[in-house]
Amino acid sequence: MLTVATWNVNSLRVRQAHVVAWLQNHQPDLLALQEIKMTSEQFPADDFLELGYHAVVSGQKTYNGVAILSRIPPASPQCGIPDYSDPQQRVIAADYGPVTLLNLYVPNGSEVGSEKYLYKLDWFDRLHPYIRQLLKEKQHLVIVGDFNVAPADIDVHDPEEWAGKVLVSDAERAEFRKLIDHGLVDCYRMLDSNPGAYSWWDYRAAAFRRNRGLRIDHILADKALGQQLVACSIDTEPRTLERPSDHTPVVASFDIDIRQP
Repeated sequence: MLTVATWNVNSLRVRQAHVVAWLQNHQPDLLALQEIKMTSEQFPADDFLELGYHAVVSGQKTYNGVAILSRIPPASPQCGIPDYSDPQQRVIAADYGPVTLLNLYVPNGSEVGSEKYLYKLDWFDRLHPYIRQLLKEKQHLVIVGDFNVAPADIDVHDPEEWAGKVLVSDAERAEFRKLIDHGLVDCYRMLDSNPGAYSWWDYRAAAFRRNRGLRIDHILADKALGQQLVACSIDTEPRTLERPSDHTPVVASFDIDIRQP
């Protein structure tokens, strides 16, 4: 069994104890982190190695930054989108047996029509060829992370309130559909079609207590691996902790063993 998790921790410095406790309690095979907000040199790799987890990191001072923690050593790690010189560290990939894990921290976009929004759409445009390449070259592909897109109204606590805003705009949702159209499945929606399940809640206005959230953290898998999906859930418990991230982990399990040659 392969268990993959993704979690935007919104500063690993602040949330390291949360991550350590979660790893000890759940022991996933792979945990992808976003918004670590530290350089690769500052990443506490030795601390995680003591827990039995290897690390690959693409860090950045103060902002962004992604990492993958794994129970087996990674192979062929790669940072960034090929042929795209982006100073923002948002992408990291590595091979784990027959599975390639691609960890994304998609730009937020700030406001529809803004410069950051146009950067987000351009970023997606550059991502698609990379994903097509990975699907062609790799045996299995899992794409995880903070996509900063709620794919449909069911993924939004109040669709009317959010209509036309960043994270739910038509153009952003179109980019998410393009990802699926490459030959991927949305693991959570494969198993659960009910509303009210979210992975992010604003810190303001008691949003978590009132469950006013969005489902913007996702696990996508190639269709063949999707047939091996046995579970996918959103773990809201870390959002109840003191000084939590505004995101919470999403976890998927597949009937495949990455330790086998």
